[in-house]
Amino acid sequence: MKKVILVTGASSGIGLACANALQAKGHTVYGSARDLKRLSGVAFKPIQLDVTDDASVKAAIDTIIKVEGKLDVLVNNAGNGVAGPAYAMPVESAKQQFEVNFFGVVRMCGAVLPGMIEKKQGLIVNISSLAGLFGLPYQSMYSASKYAIEGYSQSLRMELRNTGVKITLINPGDFKSDFSANRSKIPFGIKNDALETEYNAAVAAMEKDESIAPDPASLAKALCKIVDASSPKHRYLVGQVGQTIVPTLKAILPGGLFEKLMNDHYGIK
Repeated sequence: MKKVILVTGASSGIGLACANALQAKGHTVYGSARDLKRLSGVAFKPIQLDVTDDASVKAAIDTIIKVEGKLDVLVNNAGNGVAGPAYAMPVESAKQQFEVNFFGVVRMCGAVLPGMIEKKQGLIVNISSLAGLFGLPYQSMYSASKYAIEGYSQSLRMELRNTGVKITLINPGDFKSDFSANRSKIPFGIKNDALETEYNAAVAAMEKDESIAPDPASLAKALCKIVDASSPKHRYLVGQVGQTIVPTLKAILPGGLFEKLMNDHYGIK
């Protein structure tokens, strides 16, 4: 059945792939970006939206409802990354990370849920991350913001159990995107040559993983199936097997061994 869908952060990477795939399936798709110039030439309907701004969110949702009469599905995809040492992370940088990745989700959900609850139907797909299920060295605030989405989504699902509104999570691994180019890198900030060397190694490992990541088409395909499902699962792990197996390893391995394996991957010996 044709649905009205909003995908945030649709100018590149996962968001763009998802908006294009949903549009190709015949849905009415709105894809958002803070700068509409980044949505030039897309097949779906572009809409300006800044998830960190209440007025911008309200204006976008009001526009969609006025034109379409409803919004069936919200895909909360907009997000960014901050790399830096947890022990020297400026609080302001942490706040900026949460403002987009977490409070942006809260703001969007708050804007669409009254209408969905009134109609007794709707679907919200929160794009979390595998990093929302285990910590990553030197990406502490990114992991923390995604962990926050995990708890928020579960609480929301329990609260909305009897409303007809469904809440689901997608936890992607690495996919090709502009994430590396757009990641903010916090200056190391303290005098410790050994730790700074590890920091640089970890950032290099992140960027290498992202540079060889697969196209997000497989995630977009999974999203299309979720949108069509009558009873979506609570969570979908999507990505390369070597990454999607990590939450299972965390569950079964002793904590010290798991963290050693993670540190080894990121060049922290």
